[in-house]
Amino acid sequence: MTEAAKEVFAVTGLSKVYDMGEVQVTALSGVDLTLRAGELVVLLGPSGSGKSTLLNILGGLDHPSAGRFFYQGRDLTSATDRELTDFRRYHVGFVFQFYNLIPSLTARENVAAVTEIAKQPMTPEAALALVGLEERLDHFPAQLSGGEQQRVAIARAIAKNPAVLLCDEPTGSLDSKTGIVVLEVLERINQELGTTTILITHNIVIAAMADRVIKLADGRIAGIESPTERLAARDLIW
Repeated sequence: MTEAAKEVFAVTGLSKVYDMGEVQVTALSGVDLTLRAGELVVLLGPSGSGKSTLLNILGGLDHPSAGRFFYQGRDLTSATDRELTDFRRYHVGFVFQFYNLIPSLTARENVAAVTEIAKQPMTPEAALALVGLEERLDHFPAQLSGGEQQRVAIARAIAKNPAVLLCDEPTGSLDSKTGIVVLEVLERINQELGTTTILITHNIVIAAMADRVIKLADGRIAGIESPTERLAARDLIW
């Protein structure tokens, strides 16, 4: 495989400016970045550094104000809303800090809501087994702990077999013990399925499990590091 073929995302000169009435807020400013297939990448930085804006553009949830954005060599910079919808539906899975499960549906049914619109999905049962919830298929969100609900959300995200999994503070509302369990699930998906995984966090400890750590500050990349010794999620302590 050539180096170019390994690229999942490539962005050049990426900027994002929001108009807030008479004030313009610059969320990203001239970001250049390449993300490769199968990587587990942590985006690290304080609130307002541009992490979520970058993730939203990579996931097709937002348009850049300037610069270019490529996915697997395809230029999505000026993609239509319909094209971005198809991109999100077939190529990207999302995991957020809050689980966004449908309360009236069981774990199995929450996952099935996504698999019904995917091209080559896993079964809901297989996706939930991958996150260790094979015994909780018919439980409703209210019957599950916070960590279990997040694992259902992860199962829902990966059940459509996306090439990319984008995670915005997936452990942000969990205690450390439960957070480790969730990180172990993300690690397993990355390693067993080869899913390119990009994870936003404020928690610098989580950076130790990444292939690369991208630090953002004031809308710019402040540094990129590759940990010399990648830790397993179970070995993280915070």
